[in-house]
Amino acid sequence: MRAVLCKEYGPPDSLVVEDVPSPKPKKGQYVISVKAAGVNFPDVLIIQNKYQFKPPLPFSPGGEVAGVVKEVGEGVTNVKVGDRVLGSTGHGGFAEEVVADAARAIHIPDGMDFATASAFVMTYGTSHHALKDRAKLMVGETLLVMGAAGGVGLAAVELGRAMGARVIAAASTQEKVDICLKHGAEKGIVYPAGPLTRDDQKKLAEQFKQVLGERGADVIYDPIGDAYAEPALRSIAWDGRYLVVGFAAGEIPKIPLNLALLKNCEIVGVFWGAWVARNPELNRRNLEDLMWLFNSGKVKPLVSATYKLEEAAKALNAMANREVKGKVVLVP
Repeated sequence: MRAVLCKEYGPPDSLVVEDVPSPKPKKGQYVISVKAAGVNFPDVLIIQNKYQFKPPLPFSPGGEVAGVVKEVGEGVTNVKVGDRVLGSTGHGGFAEEVVADAARAIHIPDGMDFATASAFVMTYGTSHHALKDRAKLMVGETLLVMGAAGGVGLAAVELGRAMGARVIAAASTQEKVDICLKHGAEKGIVYPAGPLTRDDQKKLAEQFKQVLGERGADVIYDPIGDAYAEPALRSIAWDGRYLVVGFAAGEIPKIPLNLALLKNCEIVGVFWGAWVARNPELNRRNLEDLMWLFNSGKVKPLVSATYKLEEAAKALNAMANREVKGKVVLVP
């Protein structure tokens, strides 16, 4: 089978596509014939040795796949050969076949195609956990989503709307904001491309306050970090919750903690992958909620582009450069 391989840590252009042996399932595992693999920001980090999980070299990136069960290992009863499934693999998904833990297999609904399926669980799972479990978003609250046109951002826009919140989308271009407005945001904010000066940060903080109103944002969903974090936090409401989701803009920000004191607010970390490992039953219930939302038409991933395996570097560079709108997918 063919697979995208990271043989040495580096940028996306250092990846290669080679023939490798097909995987064999061990006890409790199954093999997926991959029809589509979602591309996520952690894939950009893992090939540069900048992610929390560090698989041994060589490895294939790609932690989210959709396909058909090819083979099952000993003791596997929840899936069978021929089933359409979603698989969470951590890595290894940018390949024609991948082995996965059968306990985490998810059957794909009849109305969901493979590309949509591969773009669903990681982004919507992250955003659902963030808004439901960590922020406890309530009906009528105001939600500010940073990086709102990206994968997790657009998922947060749709989920916030489905949860009854007033959603304000912030993104780097008007084109991206317009996409968010089509997916449920009430208003949009265009922020400048970085790097930001202190004057830029002050102007952005005022821009947030003007759009959000005197109260501010009850919940701020931030997957980009960097110099955008402080201006956003300055617009938070009393008793607000600031969700630390990631740092796609580059630097991990250093937040003046007096801001949390002055607004009596919470700065809340969101590490969905680690939470899933610790709370499999709660995650199963969350996934049931997400499938219901999809089947009822309340959420649907925007797959803006598909790439071949040989184009994996192109897809990852688009992700690294923050050019992706919604999600992009590799199709073996």
